[in-house]
Amino acid sequence: MHSADTTSSTPPGLLRLTWPIFLEFLLFMLMGTADTFMLSGVSDEAAAAVGVAAHYVLLSVTLMEVISNGAAIVVAQYIGAQRQKEAARIAALAISLNFLFGLVVSASLFLGGNTLMAKMNLSGDMLVHARTYVGIVGGFIFLQALINIFASLLRTYGFTKESMFVSLGMNLLHVVANYVLIFGHFGMPRMGVAGAAWSTVLSRTVALGVFVWMLYRVMDVRMKARDYVTVSRDYIRKIFHMGVPAAVEQITYHCCQTVFMYYVTFLGPVALASREYAMNVSRYIFLFSLSIGIGTSILVGRLVGAGRPDTAYQQALRSLKWGLSITVLTSLAAILLRQSLIGAFTVDPAVIQLASTVLFLSLLLETGRSCNLVLVNALRATGDAVFTVYAGFGSMVCMSLPLGYVLVFHAGLGLPGVWLAIAADEWTRALIMWLRWRSRAWEKKSLVTPAVESPEVAAVGA
Repeated sequence: MHSADTTSSTPPGLLRLTWPIFLEFLLFMLMGTADTFMLSGVSDEAAAAVGVAAHYVLLSVTLMEVISNGAAIVVAQYIGAQRQKEAARIAALAISLNFLFGLVVSASLFLGGNTLMAKMNLSGDMLVHARTYVGIVGGFIFLQALINIFASLLRTYGFTKESMFVSLGMNLLHVVANYVLIFGHFGMPRMGVAGAAWSTVLSRTVALGVFVWMLYRVMDVRMKARDYVTVSRDYIRKIFHMGVPAAVEQITYHCCQTVFMYYVTFLGPVALASREYAMNVSRYIFLFSLSIGIGTSILVGRLVGAGRPDTAYQQALRSLKWGLSITVLTSLAAILLRQSLIGAFTVDPAVIQLASTVLFLSLLLETGRSCNLVLVNALRATGDAVFTVYAGFGSMVCMSLPLGYVLVFHAGLGLPGVWLAIAADEWTRALIMWLRWRSRAWEKKSLVTPAVESPEVAAVGA
């Protein structure tokens, strides 16, 4: 499993990094889709309720990515600079910080989940289902915090394929446990939503154990016990300098999505179910751009750390072309198959019609999102993370939320109005990020200098 080229000054190519990341994220998304699909067999209300609860779980996971995102960027730059011992120390410190942070978030969701769900305009069985899911999954969310940091570090060291295999096993275990616990097979009680929640906890526990074992196998310079408890203000400052802006931007995005979801609750259960099913399809459309964005961040981080900004600049532009091309193709496929795709979740003709309508807008929305997923990740990897926060806040909060309110309630567009408002935000930010990358102002943001002069190597890329 160990490979010396993961720590050389030559980063692996984009395609080699991206396809395992794509499969890993695909499998992770399949876990959420499996919950939605199987729970739709219980009722549309159960599926929609878990969709609302899962949104807050995802928001919590995003909050906990402050450390894992920051650590991934810092470690990538230290690897590129040939400073392996320091990279290992930063990794160990990040794991300890993420574990403590995860425990705090778990306690918050466990103790406050009932109140949170009650404020989401839910009632009856939907409220009961949502509270059950957020109480169980949220109470054990620290497992995902640890999975995030171990998986992120594993990918940063170049072992994206190994991380993908762990996700494959986690997904398979989750689907089997869902089948057994949701519907009560093999002598188990029929647990419904609680079964989906406990299935998630079980699969994450097993996956975490494998991730811990695997990271230690692949590191050239391994973490030592004292590294987990040795506090370095310089390392913490660098981790949070990168991680906090990235997390703030993501939290801002998810908070805006929460507001949009709140808008939708006033449109009725058909709109809420339609949103959940359409979102499940949309996640697969932007999946490859997300994978390319993560792969690009690893490459750009190493190249910047190695003192090669020109190669990093060209790499991001090549990645952008790949991301846009694939997004256009997948969006067109989703538009052509939209009714069949939604029909896999429900037989309600009103839900199928409404969800299919908003999926027709996916070409407009997802192409803008593709640009952001690539360029924002590239800018973060250079150390230019603060800029993306200011740009994101202005576009998402100051523009898209008011626009969405007007389109949904005053223009009478309903759920399609939400999709149009999000598309306007994505394209506004895409233009801003494009201009920022072309300006090359990010070249002054590097966190580390190379320990040795990097040798000349061929340009990387797909």
